Amino acid sequence: MQLGMIGLGRMGANMIRRVMRAGHRGVVYDRSAESVASLAAEGAAGSASLEEFVGKLEKPRAAWIMVPAGAPTEATVVELLRRMEPGDTVIDGGNSYFKDDVRRAGLAREKGIHYLDVGTSGGVWGLERGYCLMIGGEKAAVERLDPIFRALAPGRGNVARTPGREKMGGTAEEGYLYCGPSGAGHFVKMVHNGIEYGLMQAYAEGFDIFRNADSKELPEGHRYSLPIADIAEVWRRGSVVGSWLLDLTAMALAENPQLTEYTGRVQDSGEGRWTIFAAIEEAVPAAVLSAALYTRFRSRQEQSYAEKILSAMRQKFGGHVELPTGG
Repeated sequence: MQLGMIGLGRMGANMIRRVMRAGHRGVVYDRSAESVASLAAEGAAGSASLEEFVGKLEKPRAAWIMVPAGAPTEATVVELLRRMEPGDTVIDGGNSYFKDDVRRAGLAREKGIHYLDVGTSGGVWGLERGYCLMIGGEKAAVERLDPIFRALAPGRGNVARTPGREKMGGTAEEGYLYCGPSGAGHFVKMVHNGIEYGLMQAYAEGFDIFRNADSKELPEGHRYSLPIADIAEVWRRGSVVGSWLLDLTAMALAENPQLTEYTGRVQDSGEGRWTIFAAIEEAVPAAVLSAALYTRFRSRQEQSYAEKILSAMRQKFGGHVELPTGG
């Protein structure tokens, strides 16, 4: 098949590479002429403009968008819908808010154009490992593009089969899944990323406890100078807390156990917030995921106003004096 890719960043470029490695043909466009030229040198059909991009796609066209969520994606979808024709398909593979997908799908439907939202997980490792895909939209359009999704997905690989799964069928074992109508794909990816926040926070707090196990505040017989990088490594082998996130943590600690190249200022790309919004709308308690999100906010401040209030109250009711920085 043929697939067009708009946005040739670390994920978009590797995704079209993986598609082409599977024998499909790629058409690419990016604001960076250098990025386009790089993919063209690898066999893709390069485009210098969105008009040229659409013109190089064969009908029914399939154009995959991998640009930042929000205004960039919105603008790209609008421009594509102006140029594409009934029967074509627009695919948003970024981290868009699922409610935006529902609205955009309505705009596309008015023009007879299919709109798919595809939550994509795999990061910079996806070229070799494959991408986990969570797909929403019209099922007929999803089925037509199945060869593309299959090419991008990891496949079964060496992951042990879940007992009883052989009776269930479907594509989940291959690493891609049709989740439901418009917005469902990004809804599933949204919660996926919210869970990711919680898992990351649990690891982070656990390793911080290890790091401070030799604190002078502890009785001397209860202090431990622990081999943190080795703990991460041993947990990768047979532990119930093993995961890819732990694999990446072990990699970082092996490179530099002190992590001096990091500031600790942690950003969030939106999905964690949206997960909490959904939990509030559904009246579902999500204490761990909420705390993980708030910790990311906290990481961007030196000292928060709330902490100053706490210190002031402690001084007023107990005469507690603030310790010097680092004390």
